[in-house]
Amino acid sequence: MFKELYLKSLKLAGHKSSKFFLGVISFIESFIFPIPPDVLIIPMTIAKRHDWLKISIIATICSVLGACFGYFIGYVFFNEIGVKIFELYGVDNTSFLKDKVSSEGGVVAWMTLLAIAGFSPVPFKLLTITSGFVHFNFLYFVIISFLTRGLRFFLIAFLIGNFGPTMKKLIEKKLILVSVIISIILVIFVFFIYSFLINFSK
Repeated sequence: MFKELYLKSLKLAGHKSSKFFLGVISFIESFIFPIPPDVLIIPMTIAKRHDWLKISIIATICSVLGACFGYFIGYVFFNEIGVKIFELYGVDNTSFLKDKVSSEGGVVAWMTLLAIAGFSPVPFKLLTITSGFVHFNFLYFVIISFLTRGLRFFLIAFLIGNFGPTMKKLIEKKLILVSVIISIILVIFVFFIYSFLINFSK
């Protein structure tokens, strides 16, 4: 099923309304769709290299809006909808999640997970829904989602838009490694921002 969805998503990159489809996929990928927007971003940017910034902005804004919708699902309809999405991805036990963020250390840990998921292949959608379920700070949620998703899509579109198809193979082969490295940097950044906000509020 996932392979079929992947192939269909790839075909949309050549459609005249590809930017609209990119927005839709970026939105629904943040809470349920299994195929990442990168599948459209890469061929779209190869075809229209001068539009790389516009493509990355569309993907980022729609992805963050989708993340907010996923947060809403977790906050209001976790038992009715959220659980079913988790089961779709083979996750059955979610009862431990509230305890995980009940302490200050848990909040930092959750910010770390969210930052990693926003940039790496870790299922971002599961974290957006769970963030709503555990009532994670919404402002932190939006900021982290915007930074991580924006940076990821911006880098991919920038590299392909400026260095052409030769970057395609490199990105596909090294995306996980680059994601991990940048995720670590983001985690450190998020930790310092969080520490600053905590100290500032005292």
